[in-house]
Amino acid sequence: MHDDEITQVTTASPVSAEPVVVLRGRRRRWVSVLAWLVVSPFAVWAALRLIPADVHFRWVQLVAFTPYVALASAVAPLVALASRRWAALAAGLVVAATLAACVVPRALPDGGRTPSGPALRILSSNLEVGAVPPSALVDLVRRLRPDVLALQELTPSAAEGLRQAGLATLLPYKAELALEGPRGSGVYARYAITPGQAIEYGFGQMVATVEVPGAGPVGIVSVHPCAPSDEMGYPCWADGLAALPRPGGAVQVLAGDFNATLDHARIRDLLGAGYRDAADATGDGLTTTWPFRPREFNGFGIPTVTIDHILADRRVGVRSFGVHRLPETDHRAVYAELVLPRR
Repeated sequence: MHDDEITQVTTASPVSAEPVVVLRGRRRRWVSVLAWLVVSPFAVWAALRLIPADVHFRWVQLVAFTPYVALASAVAPLVALASRRWAALAAGLVVAATLAACVVPRALPDGGRTPSGPALRILSSNLEVGAVPPSALVDLVRRLRPDVLALQELTPSAAEGLRQAGLATLLPYKAELALEGPRGSGVYARYAITPGQAIEYGFGQMVATVEVPGAGPVGIVSVHPCAPSDEMGYPCWADGLAALPRPGGAVQVLAGDFNATLDHARIRDLLGAGYRDAADATGDGLTTTWPFRPREFNGFGIPTVTIDHILADRRVGVRSFGVHRLPETDHRAVYAELVLPRR
């Protein structure tokens, strides 16, 4: 009896080990699947970000959040390392490095050469359908002393309120396209202005030429394409950005609410054509500008992103950049001190 028991135990041992081996194999496969499931979404995002075109309407909405995705992508190699999946680790490192290369340079001054010509201080603000109190904006102009002010969502009542608040005593020259709703814009200046033909694709983007002493004519556009908030608004947004002038001839400055970040292909196209972003040039390119009141999209809160910019062609130096809060608007005003090439 005792010998039989021993025999039974010894013959059963190899059979009982087989489920353990199978369980371990399945566990290893699931760990590998988990590691690649973490890496894959970041890899897809990085690949789409590198494509020099608008891939899809939904991607236009999503790509604005690339800085957040770049930060979160550090999770992928950490998960792969913890699970000892070396191929996934290598892929995760490449993906995280790719996204970092897209984003991190904005936090570093570009060291660009600054010409020795006259300064041009420029301030831009989205008034949120003219809601900003005129006195608050005029106080900011008085404090910052800009040479040029670019306004978006300029309504007739807002334009009249600014006149009554004394804006004309600080910036006596203007090119206005005051319209009801969010479609209006304007350019105000310390120096003489020649109004140009506004760029109108749904929203009006005022165009003007400012005669800057010592530098000559400088082209200014108060930028405000339609927001790509739905599929019907996407063509208006795309056409409004595509119609912006490219550098060449007279110095050009684009200032306003672009409804796009430096990760959007159409802004990258402007930069490739010869513009530089003032915030990016000074290492402030990750400073967010919208929304600064709670906003939701499909039930989710929208993280703040950088859609307000001052772009100047590469002949222009950037001495400083900053953002400023104004009441009754969910955009931060953007301000830059530029240095123009001498005429």
